[in-house]
Amino acid sequence: MKVKSKSAASVSSNKVSQSYKHSLRSFLSKNPFSSPLTLGFFYREKMKAIYKIAPDSAYQEILEVGGGKGGLTPLLYPKAQVTNIDIDPAFAEALSNQNKNVTFVCGDATQLPFECDSFDAVTMFDVLEHIPDHKKAISEAFRVLRSGGTLLISTPNENWRFPYYRAMQFVCPSDSDVMAEWGHVRRGYALSELTELIGLPCEQFCTFITPITVIGHDIAFSHFPFLARQLLSILVSPITWVGYLLHQPHDKGTETAYSWKKP
Repeated sequence: MKVKSKSAASVSSNKVSQSYKHSLRSFLSKNPFSSPLTLGFFYREKMKAIYKIAPDSAYQEILEVGGGKGGLTPLLYPKAQVTNIDIDPAFAEALSNQNKNVTFVCGDATQLPFECDSFDAVTMFDVLEHIPDHKKAISEAFRVLRSGGTLLISTPNENWRFPYYRAMQFVCPSDSDVMAEWGHVRRGYALSELTELIGLPCEQFCTFITPITVIGHDIAFSHFPFLARQLLSILVSPITWVGYLLHQPHDKGTETAYSWKKP
């Protein structure tokens, strides 16, 4: 009985050691927002959705396109060497880009300065909607991706609007204001639009910022003063948590995380 017990423990230990992603709890704890459970809760939703569709694979080299100073990819895959390419050279000084496993490159997503088949995975988190020539950006991502590699994308979808509820429009920025502030060139994509753009069927997808949790999201980005937004976020937090915990990957949401595999 003791031998069997040790064997089972060894197998269990080996399974744990073979995980290439951070644990979900550890990953979510790295939410970069200063108020991660109130004003920054929407980012937790994004991280959870990305985690769900990201394969637990032994990626050695990953390209993060438009990672800026957020650094989600090295948080997700701490064992991989990550190259973060962004058009803004100022992001080179960001703390996330000082990580020993991260190399920052200033460059254009539509003209990647890398050889073909250079990376095991490419991530484009909330970046595609900012790129005018998105077709070229996708083409470049697949060019540098190795066969069998994974492309991970997050973006607003066809349900995205700000504010989501008409009742919030008097205290929230308009769609056009938000798009201008965030540098969007388009509102988002339906799955069918991305499938046509990429030319391959989607492997997995998971929505986030739901019709329930979006209330907290809109409060976070409203015109109210900081303390008022913080207090209102706390007041609606029971509703936010219920929506968060009950949400299923394919339920309605305002944004989506996707994965594709290169043949």
